[in-house]
Amino acid sequence: MSTSANYEAFLCFVLCLSSCFLIEAQKGGFSIDLIHRDSPKSPLYRPSETPFQHITNAIRSSIARANRFSKTSISTDAVQTDIISSGGSYLMKVSIGTPPFEIVAVADTGSDLIWTQCEPCTSCYSQKAPLFNPKSSSSYRDISCSSRQCDALESTSCSTKDDTCQYSVSYGDSSFSFGNLATETVTLGSTTGRPTSFPTTIFGCGHNNDGTFSEDDSGIVGLGGGAVSLISQLSGTIAGKFSYCLVPLTSESEGTSKLNFGSNAVVSGSGVITTPLVSKNPDTFYFLTLEAISVANERIDFTGSSFGTTEGNIIIDSGTTLTLLPDNFYSKLESSVASKIEAKPISSPVGGLSLCYEATGDFKVPQITVHFTNADIELKPSNTFIQVSEQAVCFTFAASGDVAIYGNLSQLDFLIGYDTQKRTVSFKPSDCSKA
Repeated sequence: MSTSANYEAFLCFVLCLSSCFLIEAQKGGFSIDLIHRDSPKSPLYRPSETPFQHITNAIRSSIARANRFSKTSISTDAVQTDIISSGGSYLMKVSIGTPPFEIVAVADTGSDLIWTQCEPCTSCYSQKAPLFNPKSSSSYRDISCSSRQCDALESTSCSTKDDTCQYSVSYGDSSFSFGNLATETVTLGSTTGRPTSFPTTIFGCGHNNDGTFSEDDSGIVGLGGGAVSLISQLSGTIAGKFSYCLVPLTSESEGTSKLNFGSNAVVSGSGVITTPLVSKNPDTFYFLTLEAISVANERIDFTGSSFGTTEGNIIIDSGTTLTLLPDNFYSKLESSVASKIEAKPISSPVGGLSLCYEATGDFKVPQITVHFTNADIELKPSNTFIQVSEQAVCFTFAASGDVAIYGNLSQLDFLIGYDTQKRTVSFKPSDCSKA
């Protein structure tokens, strides 16, 4: 057999093997660990900080994250949300290139583009881990300006030097990432031990990045609904399905949060409730319809937010810690909650939280139910109040202008599944440490 024939046979074998892995991923699904940035398993963990400091940091990031949802950031021309990596709560390990080069990036359901800092770096923020070098990868390919892939992302331009597609992402706090839009093999580790690789995935190779990014983050993995997000790019392989189950930060269990894809992401069985996923601009965000919130037997109808007064009036987001609500509605909710708690109110030790009480062993809270369309979510006490110091427990909902975001404290210990093809989000009460 000739050298050319041998090469063709080898290439065919590699392509078939890759296809088999993709088919297996689609049929059997796969799962990866989702690591809270303040977990002892996180590379960003600071053992000198107390658990209360970790919680306070997450709350402050949550407020800052919401403040970046400006009118500009939610316009139809927005590339991504005004959200930066320091506001993210959960991290995932991803490998880029051939051979695989591991990065630790923020897993963000509020943005689309996958990007990491790359060599050579014209101007980069300080990063502890080595930077990805595209010249060391045999699978790296710059995208040309004339390709449809370049048109998949807003705010791209053309390099006058070599006709390559350049991306530009800027954020509300003046942080930014500029670089080459390229395709690369992205490999996701699996809880089964067998990595799953996805060739020709669009990503950003950042050569000029600065702002308030953390030196512990290598970039962002966008899990939003836009065309270049990881979810959208893998849609055919994972049938548009992903889910996660978030373990409480205060959990003493060894279990970790999980991010599931494909058939592993199906949420089924007793207790599952499902609400429509509303399609609207920008398609990055996952919009739900909030109808009301009940405190015990008192129902408070939701009158809308900056996202709308009827369908799609709230965003569900894994990177925002608190559940944030428009000022007027929050005021009614807080008054109702406060009227049903028999405990000593105290001043909040954390900015952004306004309803706090003395932390006692017999502290009791009313049942709070969130009413989405066709889905009534009965929250546990751990979803609605959190201990922020030795002396204080505080309400996990907060006022935030006219923005409405269903944050991750409300999502703890629920298996939450997104089906981007059927346009639904499903909730199932779970012990996520055992998921």
